[in-house]
Amino acid sequence: MTASGATPAAAAVLPPATTIGAVHLTVQGLDRMVDFYRERIGLEELSRDGAQVRLGAGGRDLVTLVGDPRARRPGAATGLYHLAVLVPSRAALAGALRHLARTRTPLQGASDHLVSEALYLADPEGNGIEIYRDRPAAQWPRGPHGIAMATEQLDIDGLLAEAADAPEAWRAPAATRIGHVHLKVSDVAAAERFYVGVLGFELMARYGRAAGFVAAGGYHHHIGFNAWESAGAPMPPEGSAGLREFEIRLPGADDLAAVRERLTRAGADPADHAGTLTVRDPSGNVLALRSGD
Repeated sequence: MTASGATPAAAAVLPPATTIGAVHLTVQGLDRMVDFYRERIGLEELSRDGAQVRLGAGGRDLVTLVGDPRARRPGAATGLYHLAVLVPSRAALAGALRHLARTRTPLQGASDHLVSEALYLADPEGNGIEIYRDRPAAQWPRGPHGIAMATEQLDIDGLLAEAADAPEAWRAPAATRIGHVHLKVSDVAAAERFYVGVLGFELMARYGRAAGFVAAGGYHHHIGFNAWESAGAPMPPEGSAGLREFEIRLPGADDLAAVRERLTRAGADPADHAGTLTVRDPSGNVLALRSGD
């Protein structure tokens, strides 16, 4: 799978320090899902407020679960393809792999993307999860159109060899964060126009009309979007289980104000609540834009 050439970057570009914050999910079985993210993914419970539980690592929010027993998984719809948990080293990824094996947690895939190494699985309600580590940026292969990514077989044996000194009770290291989110969209071109042309991400790779990857600051991707299973699909019905929103973190208040102006000019009509801008992308996925870490 080879990326085609990227379109020119947006006139306004997001600051290089832009990152992805917590991913918020509506779940049917709150306690079972909290147990999974703690015991299998290695996150710690940071707080619990009624039916809302914040989980993370090193005090940083990574996943927020909101319980609603009435919520149902939608059929063919846009939403979350996977959330991606970025660990700080290959040894940490090896520890995660050994822990998943010991706990008999099924994997859906394991890939070498040239820029990163990744494990794929799903939580008990079908939300996709990637656990990955980045290779140093200086090692990322470059092509005529920018960063070159691929999907190759992961060296499982070589990775497990790194886990020899991993602790028995593996936990996500304090430096773990959400590295990117990958979305299901109904129209890849419309998603690109929104994330690049309006928000100000840079297009890093495009796979025809099927998928695109965008980022700030030269990262390989902060957001991926594809229509592999969702071309022309509607957004999920209100109250569905799955993605509620994901956070985009901007460095400063001025950066957030500039994004608000671009969204307003584009007719996106962002809601502003206590300094957080909330807006839907063209496929109905909800973004929460905030300033500060």
